[in-house]
Amino acid sequence: MISKLILPEALDRQLEIRHKYHTFRQFAPAIGKRAALRLAFWDRKGCLTLQPKGIREPLIIRSNSSDIDVFWQIFVEKEYSCLAHLTDVDLIIDAGANVGYSSVYFLSHFPNCRVIAIEPDGNNFASLQKNLAPYGQRAQVFKYGIWSKSAELAIEATNYRDGRDWTRQVRECEVGETGDIQAVTVGELLLQSGHSRLSLLKMDIEGAEAVVFADSSCQQWLPKTDAIAIELHDDSGFGPASDLFHAAISDQHYQISHSGELTICLRADSSAG
Repeated sequence: MISKLILPEALDRQLEIRHKYHTFRQFAPAIGKRAALRLAFWDRKGCLTLQPKGIREPLIIRSNSSDIDVFWQIFVEKEYSCLAHLTDVDLIIDAGANVGYSSVYFLSHFPNCRVIAIEPDGNNFASLQKNLAPYGQRAQVFKYGIWSKSAELAIEATNYRDGRDWTRQVRECEVGETGDIQAVTVGELLLQSGHSRLSLLKMDIEGAEAVVFADSSCQQWLPKTDAIAIELHDDSGFGPASDLFHAAISDQHYQISHSGELTICLRADSSAG
């Protein structure tokens, strides 16, 4: 009886040790052994700071959030490494910037670029501001929602997918409803930037890309966009994002490939490609 009572506790401890070792092994190449140990033994209370190799400042990782999963995609799986060969990268719009890891990746890999980071969720936005602060004027952050037109938007109360921080959705307000944030279009951001072209549009806006690319207004800025890295969501209430996106870019002469969950579009006649 004694061995039967002790065995489950010993097994749980063994599984815990294996999990910590697995975490250490996976993250060590990206953040170094000491930081990987801190992560492996993190009690998930408060915030942790981690500094990926090649990134000049530590990044904030919130507990009880999707931050570590986003960090994994960008700095361990290196989802955006397929863009590393781009040249003459000037202006980048990070639409759905979350807490800024993708923006930091771009700012670090393209030292002459400027990033405009857009995030609608207040909690995500607070971390976004902190993570991009070291980059000064090279990074602008705005608490907006990317949409097809000027409008007031509300943060959607119904959970999408796993309901965590990386799945925040917005919706257009009904008549008489007070919005949480203002909508902004890619065209407006490009015009306000003072740049004639957009080197890279990174978009991960949880299905709202269907709204953006269903509207003919996207044809005003697509010819000025050299590269797109977009996560397409076909399971949201906004409609068939993949079909609408591919229809919108059909005459833009992009070369299309995939990296993880991203669809990558590079203009064949552009210096960015």
